[in-house]
Amino acid sequence: MPADNPFVDNSNDIAAQFWSIGHRNVLGMAFDEKGRLWAHEMGPRGGDEFNLIEKGHNYGWPIVSNGRNYTGTDIPDHETRPEFTPPKISWTPVISPSSMSIYNAGKYNDFPAWQGNALISGLSSKALIVVDFDENSRATERYRYDMGERIRSVLNVDGQVWVLEDGNASRLLQLIPQ
Repeated sequence: MPADNPFVDNSNDIAAQFWSIGHRNVLGMAFDEKGRLWAHEMGPRGGDEFNLIEKGHNYGWPIVSNGRNYTGTDIPDHETRPEFTPPKISWTPVISPSSMSIYNAGKYNDFPAWQGNALISGLSSKALIVVDFDENSRATERYRYDMGERIRSVLNVDGQVWVLEDGNASRLLQLIPQ
């Protein structure tokens, strides 16, 4: 196990393998150009999250969430417990994120305005969501493109963007700039 693991001195052998804790359902992770690790998590009823994953941080699940339990009972929001790291973005209604890719220009550079942005595929939102983040690790949703179908996966390959629809009649689509 890496010596810089934040829980390496923990007496619990399993905990000594963790980098961060308090995650609910991570479905997409990617490193940006600066080597920072970003992840999105599907929340319960509301509260999908976009997080910057940092060494030793606790993101609060199951104690806090910006969503609610499936039974409808409340879960305290992140703002009520400052000891937990809040998400950079939280979505309610949910986008149901399924995968993520960081756009990097390549041979084709089809979408230069997206350079360094996170591309997130959405299931219930039936969308491609483009998220920008800055030097101070603030994140904002820049665009949401209605794809008309649940999007299972998004991938940047050499400056081209490919999305995969979800379902029996799903298609693999290459996005073309207009």
